[in-house]
Amino acid sequence: MAPSDAPSTRPDDLFPGRVSSLRDTDPELVERFEALATDEVRRASRLDPRTRLMVQLAALIACRGLGEYRGLVATALAAGVTPVEVREIVYHAVPYVGMGPVVDVLLLTNEVLTEHGVDLPLPGRSTTTPADRAAKGLAVQKEIVGGDVVDAMYANAPDDEAHVQRLLSANCFGDHYTRLGIDVPTRELLTFAMLVALGGCDPQVRGHVAANRNVGNGREVLVDVVTQLLPFIGYPRTLNGLRAVDDVAPAA
Repeated sequence: MAPSDAPSTRPDDLFPGRVSSLRDTDPELVERFEALATDEVRRASRLDPRTRLMVQLAALIACRGLGEYRGLVATALAAGVTPVEVREIVYHAVPYVGMGPVVDVLLLTNEVLTEHGVDLPLPGRSTTTPADRAAKGLAVQKEIVGGDVVDAMYANAPDDEAHVQRLLSANCFGDHYTRLGIDVPTRELLTFAMLVALGGCDPQVRGHVAANRNVGNGREVLVDVVTQLLPFIGYPRTLNGLRAVDDVAPAA
């Protein structure tokens, strides 16, 4: 698809209020990137704007694109993504990206939210306790991934690695997927976007293609998500993500 002579969305709509010296120092690069991100890629999407922005934020967290992330948080808030949803995207990244990189994202997020007049801390959204997180996590894990798959993961884990399966159920699913603020199908899209953006996670990407199908996110949605990540994560990770979709949910 050739770039349109009249982009469907102005660049300032992608990064509102953002002053970039790159437009002065690197105008050719910025012009081509903005045409790709705001016209060619976005024009092909059937995702609603809020979902598109949420998965892009998730991917930017995973690939540590803090500069672009800051600009896109402002865009997301203007488009109706709530402060709670922004926070939940960041929290959801912890089991996939790790607290090491995410702490910087969280500090930046709090800074942007404060600039937009949001009082912190935001209300809590946890639904589990230390006593029930493991049981509730295992239940939602089986709902998303499939009971037979989860049982096989437990059964096939060597004795000295079984604790990781228990941590996965209690922490990743019990502490995070059970939270309010973002529904499970959307959380699965966030997970998929993060894993694709991380790179080197091909088995996990394939697993979450299947999990997304289990919660109602089919091939069309997943291809759309990967396409919307392309300007921010590059072609190699985009193509690897599409390969995972083709492996698990081939075109009819």
